[in-house]
Amino acid sequence: MIGFWIFMLITDLLIPCAMIGFGKLFLNKTPQNINYTFGYRTTMSMKNQDTWRFAHKYCGRLWFIGGLILLPVSIIPLLCVLGREIERIAAVGTVVCFAQIVPLVGSIIPTEIALKRAFDKNGQRKIL
Repeated sequence: MIGFWIFMLITDLLIPCAMIGFGKLFLNKTPQNINYTFGYRTTMSMKNQDTWRFAHKYCGRLWFIGGLILLPVSIIPLLCVLGREIERIAAVGTVVCFAQIVPLVGSIIPTEIALKRAFDKNGQRKIL
């Protein structure tokens, strides 16, 4: 049972750790070239280098902070099922994993709103 609990803990820490790692990466070093394989890729973020950098910095901040918040939030429910039956550990671990997807994918919404506030539809910075 403890082996499966450790497996679920490690599995449930993958998303927060990835968010922290990629968030820090995007904050410090935006991918150089706009590409279709790596980075924050939406129609608006790929308009030009300015939108590309802006989107990565903004989303990177959200992911970094979100990942830091998700770490303890992910560990606490699993601590509550330590020593319980495998089915309960699996159920809690699965719920935690699916809950983590909300801030991971949900970060697209505020990032796109920020892009629309800062840039026009052609990717030119709005004058404030």
